[in-house]
Amino acid sequence: MRIRLTTSKGPITIELDPKSAPISSENFVAYVKAGSYDGTIFHRVIGHFMIQGGGFTADMKKKATNKAIKNEWKNGLKNTRGTVAMARLGGNPDSATNQFFINVVDNAFLDRPQPDGAAYAVFGKVVEGMETVDAIKGVRTTSKGGMDDVPVEAVVIEKAEVVE
Repeated sequence: MRIRLTTSKGPITIELDPKSAPISSENFVAYVKAGSYDGTIFHRVIGHFMIQGGGFTADMKKKATNKAIKNEWKNGLKNTRGTVAMARLGGNPDSATNQFFINVVDNAFLDRPQPDGAAYAVFGKVVEGMETVDAIKGVRTTSKGGMDDVPVEAVVIEKAEVVE
């Protein structure tokens, strides 16, 4: 299954891996189908690491979430450049909800258990639009709404849709 994110920097197409990551894939699709990602931003951009989005509006208001999901980090998928993984709270492996990130480099350290005993679950990969991801990773960032690494100019997910 593929998801297209139409962003203010261009399109990104993600291919989900429901066979390896059924819980995370189903969770992501539920948010897409509900329109929950429309109008959200990439609120955390670290050019040598990843771009994170899905959880905040352009005015830094936190979006409502569904129940947190089980972490599927033992699914064999790795945090390599272009892969998509669930963001979660440190110290709570099963805390992923609507926030996700796209790895902009290989991040092997995210595949190893963190101090809380779990790693970060990959559930898909970018199959079209890495040039968009690279454009996003290069934006200027600042501190805003109590967070660091927030783009100075909002990078908006205008629409998220299932395309196949």
